[in-house]
Amino acid sequence: MKKLILIYTVLLSACAVGSDYRKPPIATPEKFKEGWVEAGSFELRGPWWTVFNDETLNELEPRVAIANQSLIASYHTYLQATALTDAARSAEFPTVGAGVTSSRTSSGSGGITGAGQNITISGKSLAFSASWVPDFWGKVSRQVEADTASSEASLDSLRSAQLSLQATLAQSYFQIRQLDSQTELAKQTVEAYEKFLQMTKNRYAAGVATQADVALADSQLATARVQQVSFGVQRAQLEHAIAVTIGEPPSSFSIPARTGMPEPRAIPAGLPSKLLLRRPDLQAAERQVASANALIGVAKSAYFPDLTLSGQRGWRSTTFTNLVSAPNLFWSMGPSVAETLFDGGLRSAQLAQSREGYQAAVAQYRQLGLQALQQVEDQLVATRTLADEDRLQQLAVSAADRSLRLTTDQYKAGMVPYLNVITAQAAAYSARNAALAISGQRLTSSVALIQALGGGWEDAPELGPDVKPSGKD
Repeated sequence: MKKLILIYTVLLSACAVGSDYRKPPIATPEKFKEGWVEAGSFELRGPWWTVFNDETLNELEPRVAIANQSLIASYHTYLQATALTDAARSAEFPTVGAGVTSSRTSSGSGGITGAGQNITISGKSLAFSASWVPDFWGKVSRQVEADTASSEASLDSLRSAQLSLQATLAQSYFQIRQLDSQTELAKQTVEAYEKFLQMTKNRYAAGVATQADVALADSQLATARVQQVSFGVQRAQLEHAIAVTIGEPPSSFSIPARTGMPEPRAIPAGLPSKLLLRRPDLQAAERQVASANALIGVAKSAYFPDLTLSGQRGWRSTTFTNLVSAPNLFWSMGPSVAETLFDGGLRSAQLAQSREGYQAAVAQYRQLGLQALQQVEDQLVATRTLADEDRLQQLAVSAADRSLRLTTDQYKAGMVPYLNVITAQAAAYSARNAALAISGQRLTSSVALIQALGGGWEDAPELGPDVKPSGKD
C-alpha cells in the first residue's frame, strides 16, 4: 500500500492537465515620451515619503499600515485567501477517521395466536477508516495553484491599497502645508492693508486723499480678511481626512500650523520603464491571470474519471466484552472509479467559461499596464511643466513686488491715485498666492509620480509584511 501511494504521488505532477502558466507580456517601451530612458533593472522599495525630509510626514505615514481600518479589513481578506489555499491543499492528503457503533436489530413477528417469535440481534463495532483520491489529473494541484495565485493577488491588492492611502495622506499633508503658507501670506497682507488703510485715513485727514480712497482701502482690507478665514475650512477638512486615514477620531488629532513647504523631489535621469512591473496593482492583476490559467486545468480535469482508494479495519461483535480481539477482527480495502458519462454539456461550458475568464484577465492586465504608462507619462509632463511654471511665477512675483513698491512711492508723492495702489497690491498678492499654489501642486504631483511608479525610485529596503494591525489575533 505504501509503495502504491508513493507511485501515485510521483505521477501527480506529470499527469496534471492544462497548460503551465507563462506570464503574458505587456508594453514596456524603451523610453518614456516625456523624457526617461530604459536603464538596468533594480528593486526600488521602502519608505518613499522620506525623500521629502519632513519629520511630521515621516511620523504620520507608518501609522497608515498599523491603524487604518480599511487596510486592516483588506489584511483579513488576504488571510481569508490564504486559508482558502490551505483548504484546497488539504485535498492532496488522505482522510482518516474512526468510529464506534452500537445497535440492536429486531426481526420476525408473532401471529395472532402468538405462535411467532421475535429475534433481537445486538451489534458492537470499533473501526478505523481511510480514503484517498489520488490527484492523477492535477485537479487538486491546479486548484491549489489557482488559490495560491489568488492569495498572492490579494496580498498585492493589499499593498496597492496601502500605497494609495499613503499617497493620499502625503498629498493631503502637503495641501495643509500649502494652506498654512497661504494663510500666513493672507495674514501679512491683512497687516499691510491695515497700514495702508490707516495711511489713507491720515492722508484724507490732511486733505491729500479722498473719501473714496478710504472706502477703497477699507473694502480691500475686508476682502483680505475674508480670504484669510476661508483657508481655515479647507485645512480643517484635510486634517480630519488625515486623522481618519491613520485610524484616529478627528476630535483628538491635529497638525500644528507651519509655514514653508518641502522642496519637490528631483527626478533622476534614466529611470527604467520596467519599474512599472513592480506596481502592486499590476502584480495583483498578473496573479489573477495565473489563477485564471490554473482554473482551466481544473475545468479540464472534470473530463477524467475519479479514482478513490479506501480501506477499513476494526473489530465487530455482539457485545463490548472482548470486542478488540483477533476473532472479531475485520478489514476491507479496494479502489473505486467514477466517471460522468453524460452531463448535458456542463463540463464543456465550464471549460469555455474558464478559458474566457483567462482571456479577460490577460486583457485587464495589459490594459492596466497601458494605464500605468499613461499615469507615469502624465505625471512626468506635470512635474516638468510645473517646474517651469514655478520658475516663471517667481519672476512674476518679483515683477509684481517691484511694481507695488514703485506705485506706493508714486502714491505717497501724489503722482497716482489710490486705485493704482490697490491694483498693484492685488497683483502682488495674487502672484505670491499663485506661487504657493504651484509649489503645492509640484509636491502633490511628485507624490502622484511616486505612486504611479509603485512606490518611488530609491534603492531602499522593503518594509516586509506591510500591514501588521494592532489587536491582530
